[in-house]
Amino acid sequence: MSRQKISTESRKEERFAYLLLLPTFIVLALVVGFPLVLSLWQSFFKTGSGINPETGLVEKGDKFVGLQNYSAVFANPDASQQFWNAFGNTTLLTVVGVLVETVLGVIMALIMVRGMRGLGWVRAGILVPWAIPTIVSALMWKLIFNADGVFNRLIGHQVLWTTEGWQAKAAILIADIWKTAPYIGLLTLAGLQTIDTQVYEAAKVDGASPWKTFWRITLPLVRPVLVVAVLFRTLDAMRMFDLPYGLLGMLDSGKTLSMLSWYEAGQSRYGEAAAYSLYLFAYICLAVFVFVKVLGADIMGDQNPDKKKRKKLRGSGGAGAASSAGPAIVSATSTGSATGSTSGSTPSAGAPRHAGGAA
Repeated sequence: MSRQKISTESRKEERFAYLLLLPTFIVLALVVGFPLVLSLWQSFFKTGSGINPETGLVEKGDKFVGLQNYSAVFANPDASQQFWNAFGNTTLLTVVGVLVETVLGVIMALIMVRGMRGLGWVRAGILVPWAIPTIVSALMWKLIFNADGVFNRLIGHQVLWTTEGWQAKAAILIADIWKTAPYIGLLTLAGLQTIDTQVYEAAKVDGASPWKTFWRITLPLVRPVLVVAVLFRTLDAMRMFDLPYGLLGMLDSGKTLSMLSWYEAGQSRYGEAAAYSLYLFAYICLAVFVFVKVLGADIMGDQNPDKKKRKKLRGSGGAGAASSAGPAIVSATSTGSATGSTSGSTPSAGAPRHAGGAA
């Protein structure tokens, strides 16, 4: 079959694939694209209310103000204070919460991946906090953090957790970590279950300690799944609304960008609300860019790994290819050395023992 005929058939299949995806694209354009464009349009207007000081007349309707709603974040002291407070709360709750949830989630996964009695009950129990609706969790933790609640009795101190101050942020973090750490744990567990046990057996034969086994084998192999799980959790935390609102209401100590946008819309300030929403949208896009370009999160799936590998080899040369194939070298050499030691033969002097203590 000629190359031209293969190319023609490939283009036909590609067009047919786009035709099959066309209904999905139309639905996404209506559900995602239209509200986004409408929010962008609304952010250029200001809802008229009150008396115009120049004319003395009552203003109603929308007035085109250009980028004034965006610049108010930097020019208007009141709007600036509210926005940067919400921005700081969103960033703090996202960074601290996701970091702690990732550590706890990995620990949960490492415990659940071991074969032990009653493992099914353990997994089901870990799922319970994540399965509970967020607003229900918020109201439950509000009772726990009450002045006469269980939490104060456990720590032996009287702390007003649901009032302004650092304790309000801590209350949100505790409730959020309790609810969503199992999410990262379950996704990490799925990644751990795909690792071949022969890799661990080879590392054990080479004398690798559990700590080195985790850092040199487990973490690199589970990293693609873990990075995507952390990305999705980060995006979820950045648009947090129901947990802080149900737990604290509209306290400044727990107000996020989503809550600020909702509050402005509730006050009929739709232009300001749309501007805050688009600021949050840009912030989320920046986070996605960092995860994909810097941390290498594969959110789309590698459709052509061989082509990608060849392109990487051409760009980085032989040395880069050797370094990128590190985990494969570890498992291959370790398996080879384990086979040699089992059969009584001596491995060659040039074969490195990456999974052992010299790793």
